[in-house]
Amino acid sequence: MGLNSIIKAKFLVEGQSLKNWLFIIYIVFWTLVLIANNHFYEQKTMKVKELTEQVKELRSEFVDKRSELMQLRMESNISKQMEVYEILPSSVPPKKIKVVVEKEKKWYELWD
Repeated sequence: MGLNSIIKAKFLVEGQSLKNWLFIIYIVFWTLVLIANNHFYEQKTMKVKELTEQVKELRSEFVDKRSELMQLRMESNISKQMEVYEILPSSVPPKKIKVVVEKEKKWYELWD
């Protein structure tokens, strides 16, 4: 098989050309599979990058909202907001109430 027969593509039309065509189809099939695989891989990579950016944005938003909530929950801020309704903090500190519950005796403890 010389260079002249390769240039004229005689290997595709003469003799055992069916084997050559099957091999070419096999190579083309696997080339298409590899191209499709690479395409899907790049799509997944882009999706992961997009989701990573979204997670970063949501995390920063969460931190902002949490700090804002901590500011709103401070006693000084609540006191300022309640002054409009004339509700002021108590000047007397709270007292602790302790409740003592008497243990119920079992029937066999009645004679002790």
